[in-house]
Amino acid sequence: MYEGNSRAPTQLFNEKVLSGLGKGLARTGKLEDKAVESALAALTRFAALTRQAGCETVYPIATAAAREASNGPEFIQAAEKAIGRPIIILSGADEARFAAEGVLAGFYAPDGIVGDLGGGSLELVEVANGSIGTGVTLPLGGLRLRDMASEDLGKAREIADEHIASSKFAEISPGRTFYAVGGTWRNLARLHMEQVGYPLHIMHGYRITPEEIADFLALVVRTDPEKLTGINVVSRSRRPLLAYGAVTMQTIIDLLQPADIIISAYGVREGYLHSLLPEEEVAKDALMETARELSFLRSRSPLHNEELLRFADETFNILGIDETAEEERLRHAASLMADVSWRAHPDYRGSQGLSFTVHTAIPALDHDGRTFLGLCNYFRYEGSFDQTFLPDPARMMSARLLERARILGSLFRVVFPLTAAMPGVLPRLKWIQDPRGGFTLMVPQDLGDLAGDRPRARFAQFSKVVERTLRLEVS
Repeated sequence: MYEGNSRAPTQLFNEKVLSGLGKGLARTGKLEDKAVESALAALTRFAALTRQAGCETVYPIATAAAREASNGPEFIQAAEKAIGRPIIILSGADEARFAAEGVLAGFYAPDGIVGDLGGGSLELVEVANGSIGTGVTLPLGGLRLRDMASEDLGKAREIADEHIASSKFAEISPGRTFYAVGGTWRNLARLHMEQVGYPLHIMHGYRITPEEIADFLALVVRTDPEKLTGINVVSRSRRPLLAYGAVTMQTIIDLLQPADIIISAYGVREGYLHSLLPEEEVAKDALMETARELSFLRSRSPLHNEELLRFADETFNILGIDETAEEERLRHAASLMADVSWRAHPDYRGSQGLSFTVHTAIPALDHDGRTFLGLCNYFRYEGSFDQTFLPDPARMMSARLLERARILGSLFRVVFPLTAAMPGVLPRLKWIQDPRGGFTLMVPQDLGDLAGDRPRARFAQFSKVVERTLRLEVS
């Protein structure tokens, strides 16, 4: 359940039930009675939850198992009765398209191949330049692959190789990103994180290279899942299909030859909602939309944060601090979110700002970007840039992005004592190139009382961080 449908929808409530509708489908062509019973009970509860929450609109959709089973029509009829509304049955092409829409919704300018692995099927589709290519649906969902292979993992690999080799994607995938969608692949990533001690336990945006994951996938294929290190992070209902997800990923790596694999928590559900948005909403940057919403909900003055964004633009420009387009985008979001932890106890504002920003649900943001946003807040409050005491997530960042977090956090430390987090001051400050060398930030005479010892001390620190000769003067 979502607060509403937008470029960055806020989730109010989420629940899932793994009924296993695809189990046995490859052998019998039918949905098993136990799976149908579980699904209908879940749908009855979900309908009650939507009524309890006052949902204005509900979009029920059905995928491969319900579409392909001989008793699928009877199940759909019973399901429609349980929820009190008609169900949209997606075709294989629909599934591929909405999985790709989910990746468009969840990432910034994605480019590569989307693979959505469900219980009954695997959908593959290309995304590039905001557009979606023609997709294919393959009978490689975990439940179906297990049944087709009669629980023989060697045979499962042969089946996966045959189907993926016959697709067009081996021609267009090499050297690009593979976006992995679906619960089995997310749980493989969760297990991989646990085994390597990855410091950020967020699935969406987790990036792995084929080289980094090859030995892990081989281990999952040959090992009883209950004996895998860290298996407790995977629910028991997901464990039996891990090896089949690993086999399919091995085929993806060997035949499609992606440069890297990125896990997507956004799939058909988010993609379907994204497809309903008007073009002007789709064109918005989901990161910036989320940053502005969090600024409105958690900051003392959203207007001040907008002024801070523009002031930082001017500062970086006049000081000649070079940035890529993505670094500028991250700086804009960090400026909007610079005040999200002000309600915390003073001793914990830095750590809470870091934790909140890194761990909150923000789309269109990779893990380096999350950590950058959190560190800008951390450095703002902590004031220490000593590498020895950096929090764990910072250790996975590039040195360049870490340095930019230091610069922006140091600038925040100057700004807030000057403005008391309220609007009206920053637009009146002016940077000039000083004939004595370096640059001077000019404070108008009527605001001169704001330029006391504390902001001046922090301004001196900022000067050291950016390695420029800087002065703060009232005129």
